[in-house]
Amino acid sequence: MSAQPTIAYLAQGKIRIKSADAPPRTVDSAYANSIREKAVRAQQRHSWKGQGDNSPFGAATWGKQAGRSDEVPLNITSLCSSKEPGALVYSFESGSLCALLEVSDLGAEERRLWNDSNTRLRHVSVSKESGNMVFSILHQNGTANIGVKFASRGGFSELTEGDSFDTAPRWKNGDERYIIYQSAGVGRNREGHFLAFGPFTIQQLDTEAGEITTLVENDGKDCLAPQFGLDGSLYYIQRPYTRHEAPSFFGSVKNIVLLPFRLGHAIYNYLNFFSAIYGGRKLSPRGGASSREMDMKQMMIWGNMVQSQRADEMEDESADLVPKSWELMRRSPNGETVSLANAVLAYDISPDGSIVYTNGNAVYLLDREGRKQHVLNERMIEQVFHVSA
Repeated sequence: MSAQPTIAYLAQGKIRIKSADAPPRTVDSAYANSIREKAVRAQQRHSWKGQGDNSPFGAATWGKQAGRSDEVPLNITSLCSSKEPGALVYSFESGSLCALLEVSDLGAEERRLWNDSNTRLRHVSVSKESGNMVFSILHQNGTANIGVKFASRGGFSELTEGDSFDTAPRWKNGDERYIIYQSAGVGRNREGHFLAFGPFTIQQLDTEAGEITTLVENDGKDCLAPQFGLDGSLYYIQRPYTRHEAPSFFGSVKNIVLLPFRLGHAIYNYLNFFSAIYGGRKLSPRGGASSREMDMKQMMIWGNMVQSQRADEMEDESADLVPKSWELMRRSPNGETVSLANAVLAYDISPDGSIVYTNGNAVYLLDREGRKQHVLNERMIEQVFHVSA
């Protein structure tokens, strides 16, 4: 296999870059650091209000949270390669603030492209031809729509609507009239409260005609993270869809007895789920090193909470973080569909047709002949991308 390309990936909330034979390095965000410094200075100016009373009541008197009140939430929520060589675009959140930023020269410089306090963005993708961006916009009612931001305009537009969860969009190579993305229906109870997502399918949006076409829909499967190759082949991740089984009679009796406890637990997990997705943080306070370690060992991937094993329980540091049933599929223009790799959490296609992918704890290269090469090991990798030279 030829020399390794430059790869960018998101791991444990940090942007990491691996260039050729050099070890991976972290790209620091000057924007994030400035927010942290402003927050620290503000806390220092008002620190006298909490002096002399370390009780939770004293903290609450001044509107502070007891415990680690100095903690500033800084979350990088998505990452992708940009139009220019050596450039990356990422979405960032801190509290109510959301921003899009671009780093050039593999992290040497950074500039802010957009920011807002009322919008939550995920799965940003940039067209290599025009620099136009497409992304998913999260809403607090449990839905998500596809949005676009054109390089020549300041704001953005939402292109899809309805009670669905539309995410992971990509432009179609060479034809920006079309956007492909994954979509799942939102299941709700009689009161309209969120229950679960239906199976994910792959959709194609014609931005000029406003028409949506289903490209892939497999019974009992989730179809995720679609991309088109230069030859017109459609790539996507396929995994089993988790169904809810109908309860038996004895199971129903047991559920009635345990209903009050499960209801409380369900409400907490419901709120915790949306706090993790929309706010970037869970409801549980971070009480110390052990809880912070747990935060780093689990992450939300395609609507599933993925949890890593403890380091002393792992026989191999590159062990799969997701099951082998998570397969990378390729459907050729003639309709033939084949499985290229298993235990695939995220992937990207390079211009030469090779594929970089991760199982969550390691990164691999797959060339056009199907030969696999191990690149690196690192815990809790969420996204991976090829960076153009």
